[in-house]
Amino acid sequence: MFEIVVCTENGERHVRVAAGELAGLVGRVGGAGDRFLVVQRIPDLPDDFAQVWHEAGGDYTVEYRDGAADRHFRAATDRSQAVVAALAGWARREVGWDRGLSWSPLEVGAGAARDAPALDLDEEERRELAEHVRRVLVGGYATRAELAQLAEECLVDGERRPVSRGQAQALVDRLWLDRVAEQASWRGETDPERLARAFAALDEAGITARENFTCCRSCGQSEIGSAGEPGAWGYVYFHTQCTESVAAGYGLTLLYGAFDGRSETTAAVGDEVVASLEAAGLRATWDRDPDRVITVDPLDWRRRLVG
Repeated sequence: MFEIVVCTENGERHVRVAAGELAGLVGRVGGAGDRFLVVQRIPDLPDDFAQVWHEAGGDYTVEYRDGAADRHFRAATDRSQAVVAALAGWARREVGWDRGLSWSPLEVGAGAARDAPALDLDEEERRELAEHVRRVLVGGYATRAELAQLAEECLVDGERRPVSRGQAQALVDRLWLDRVAEQASWRGETDPERLARAFAALDEAGITARENFTCCRSCGQSEIGSAGEPGAWGYVYFHTQCTESVAAGYGLTLLYGAFDGRSETTAAVGDEVVASLEAAGLRATWDRDPDRVITVDPLDWRRRLVG
């Protein structure tokens, strides 16, 4: 399993792919609407990526950037196997991974974030912007691109847009790198990873389990039915407002239910959820009333960034 995220032209996002899956993604590139893919390490770092472009019948163009505009390189090959080998070596940070292709420097701009002027904000706006971005960042589910969009739109007021995309990206990159440095000291399995393990077990047991699912309870209730496998008999999830709450130091609220709508089945779902959480090493609080939420508290919310 490679610690990478692969994003495709058609909007797919593949997290922690296996060797066979990576080969399949490279091999299929070339058709309309599916001509390129971008590969980022986990956690994503600014100016550190690889990408592939291919149109059926032509060569593969492979690029990688290694931290700065003057460290951007390009190579071409007609062999998909060579592309897969290069990406696999890059993902593993293998010494000499780039020897299989002939690379040449590629001149590109320094990037909007690097050229962005300083923010023209008063202290209150600076604090509001930074706190808003940091709150979502600590939640751990947003990508750098999503955080940049969030920062750009945070202080919009009518026609006033005080934060440009470049300024937003520069701010996000600074806060993101601070968080990456912080998480480097984390050891062992974190509580969010225990939660993910519990949710994976519930999914296998026929209970649709989703993290950070939709913006609120109303949207969650209307969309959870189509989020899992057709044979699922129950569900459990928490939405983004729950994520922000737990990231701020409060307990996590879990919403659950049965697809048949019966109280008895809902209670059975609740029992399964509590059992799975406790098996993963988390403490769940619930009085077995199917009309009451399940809470997980205490919870040390240190979710590792992906990208």
